[in-house]
This record gives sequence, C-alpha cells and structure tokens, in this order.
Amino acid sequence: MARSIRVAANPIPYWAQRGKTREVFDEAFADFQEIGFTAVKADIPEGMTAAEYLDWISGYGLAPALSLFSSPLDETIDLAATLEQARRFGAAQAELGLDRTMLSSMAVPERMERPAVGAGFDEARLALAIENAGKVCAVLLAEGVRPLHHSHVGGVFETEAEIVRLLDELGPDLLGFGPDTGHLRWAGADPVALIRRYADRIGGIHLKDVYPDYLDPAAREGLDYRALGTSGRLWAEPGRGVLDLDAVVAALPEDYDGDLMIEVDHPSVDSVKESHRISYEWARSALGA
Repeated sequence: MARSIRVAANPIPYWAQRGKTREVFDEAFADFQEIGFTAVKADIPEGMTAAEYLDWISGYGLAPALSLFSSPLDETIDLAATLEQARRFGAAQAELGLDRTMLSSMAVPERMERPAVGAGFDEARLALAIENAGKVCAVLLAEGVRPLHHSHVGGVFETEAEIVRLLDELGPDLLGFGPDTGHLRWAGADPVALIRRYADRIGGIHLKDVYPDYLDPAAREGLDYRALGTSGRLWAEPGRGVLDLDAVVAALPEDYDGDLMIEVDHPSVDSVKESHRISYEWARSALGA
C-alpha cells in the first residue's frame, strides 16, 4: 500500500476479565510501549477528561486511535439518554483530535445466547435499530466525528443482510464503514467482498483473525457468546487463523487513511502480552508497519 500505516492496539483482553481499572490499563500501556505499538484504542475511563487521558497515554509513547460507541440500538434503549451519551462521547473523541469513531450494536440477549446465526430476527426491531442508528449518527456528526458501522456478533446488525440493509438505508452521508474482519467471518460473511463493496465508505478497520473450530454453526450448538469467545479456539492472533488478511488489506482503497487496529478479544496463547507481541510482529512482517 502506497501510504503511511498506523497500527493500533486494543487492550480489551486486559480488562475483559479484570475490569477497567487504572492498574489494568497501566499494565496494558506499558506492555504496548515495550512491544512497539504507538497507538491505542481511545477509551477514556469514567471520570477522566480527554486532556487527562491524552497526558496519561502519552507517558507511554501512545497516541489515541479509533474508538467505539456501542448501544443495543433497539427497543430496549432510552433514546434520549443514548443520544446524550453519544454527544458526550463524540465531543470527547473530537477533543482527542480524532475525526471518526466506530458505531456498533451489541448485546442483544437472544443473540448472545445463540451467536452468529441471526437468532430471533425481527423486522420491526431491525427497522427501529436503523432509525435509532441514524439519529446517533447525526449527533456524532454534529460533534465533528464521522461514525463508521462496526460489525459485531451479538447485535442487531449481525448478519451480512442486516449490515447491508443498515448501510444502504442510512447512506454514506450519515454512516461510513468500519468492519471487523473476525466478526464478519464468524457470522458467515466474506470480509473482502464487503470491503470492496463499501470501499468508498471505509474509515477504519479491526484486523481480527479466527480459527476454524467454531465457524460451522453445528460445531457451536449449546455454546453462548462468552463460552465461544473465551475458548481460545475462536479468536486467533493475526496470521494464525483462516482469514486471508493480505487480501483484506489489499481490498482497502489506495487512499485509505484510517487506523489498522489489531484486536484479539481473548488470546489463544497463555499470555496477553505475548498475544500482542505476536500480533505486532505479524504487522511488521505483513504490513511493513
């Protein structure tokens, strides 16, 4: 790719089991600095200002990278409260100097129970979620932050058909595209094909690899999202799974200017730090980063 590449890290495996404490993040940031990462997903802890967060991560040689606003976006939300949360989130991201963020629907109970198969599809719920997503997008745009749809198993926009419907109905003026390659593949979609289809709307990406063990729905009968996600045989360090990440990167447009964020929700190796080291070494080799 004839462009400057910034590879970012997501500390999710550090805090997923131990909580979002200062101690946990300090450990993650110190590891990232030692490994060589220079950018981290911009998650400002509750009670901390954007300026304080910038000062904190800069002490580890890190810059803020593409973050994520998540909500079920369905009938269970308090829309006014969600829009206010989006406003505050967007303002903080803009204060960090970021001009885009990912937007995702997560944690619909029946889909967490039976993930990646579009469980309990409901036309009315989908239509409402698209409408609510559009309102959240408008709020984020008003704060100077462009929203990018981030595919995620367990949410209203789980399957390829639901993702396409959302993107096509809202259109490029409201919503860009920020795919997660692993979540797309787990739900049966082809990440490369979707990236090519919406290449002119891509502003960020999560490069996530997957093992083949649970990609067939029959292989995961009776296992919920958490059991699968923490099995060590779903998420793979990049280059160790079945995804052709070279093809994914090649499908990005030549003028792509977003982050390449590496994400392994739950490492397949014993050490979280080692998982990130493997990921970083892959990025240096495969991306020339």
